[in-house]
Amino acid sequence: MTADDVSSAPALEEVVLVIGASSGIGRASAIEFAKRGASLVLVSRSASTLADAAADCRAAGASAVECMPADVLEPDAVQAAVDRATSTFGRLDVVVHAATVMAYGRIEDVPPDVFERVVDTAVQGTFHVFRSALPVLRAQRCGHVVVVSSLLASITAPTMGAYVTAKWGQLGLIRTLQQELRDLPDVHLSAVAPGGTTTPIYDQAATVLGNTGHPPPPVYTPERVARAVVARIDDPRRLKQSGFANPLIIAGFRLFPPVFDALVGPLLKVFGMSRDSVAPTTGNVFAPVPEKEATRGQYFGI
Repeated sequence: MTADDVSSAPALEEVVLVIGASSGIGRASAIEFAKRGASLVLVSRSASTLADAAADCRAAGASAVECMPADVLEPDAVQAAVDRATSTFGRLDVVVHAATVMAYGRIEDVPPDVFERVVDTAVQGTFHVFRSALPVLRAQRCGHVVVVSSLLASITAPTMGAYVTAKWGQLGLIRTLQQELRDLPDVHLSAVAPGGTTTPIYDQAATVLGNTGHPPPPVYTPERVARAVVARIDDPRRLKQSGFANPLIIAGFRLFPPVFDALVGPLLKVFGMSRDSVAPTTGNVFAPVPEKEATRGQYFGI
């Protein structure tokens, strides 16, 4: 077990804004902060599932929980969530940004509006979060932002072009802001990049392939990734890979591109695609699918 797998106790009660809190890593992260006694503002598009996440957080020990249904593509709604945290609790210590959507399909097959929405959710959505949260952290001269990135921010994979473009663009935005925050040594921006994680995102993804995807091995639980998110408060990192195989895969992508390109498609088809049959769907790209939201997906994780 590494330091990233342990949640230390906070020095004082934290005020934490979690965006994308109704499902997957965002929900698991909210629960981890709740275990530390944090006061939470939970944000997602799904009001009903957000209420379930709030109940989980209260049961885990949160000092207080506020819910704000909002879409990261609506800047006024994101600003309202930040304002809710500061007006209710008087400050904002941590922002966790985990909201994302995904699509499967070759570049020429993915509908343009689906491609654009996947990319916009990651890039414009992250921009809106930064624009709303940073003035507060600058005024306080302290605070943390942790963005859930992806292994696919550092490599590429066929039929995942929309998500790859989204995550590469998001990471570019993150790295630029990290440079711009050098004048504020107590304001930290970290990114956590999981590999395959057993969250519901695979069942909710848009697809034109005729089948759904699933997390490629090694598969981690969202709780394990959430512990890496919480660990960034005591140990900020520019980019923390959450997955022991991630550095090896990235090295193969960078050092041996012909070999990587020859292998990634067949390996993804065998280890990252389900054998089911589904009609083309936009999944949760344009609207939430509450009945498919949960902390964990259907696959086993370590």
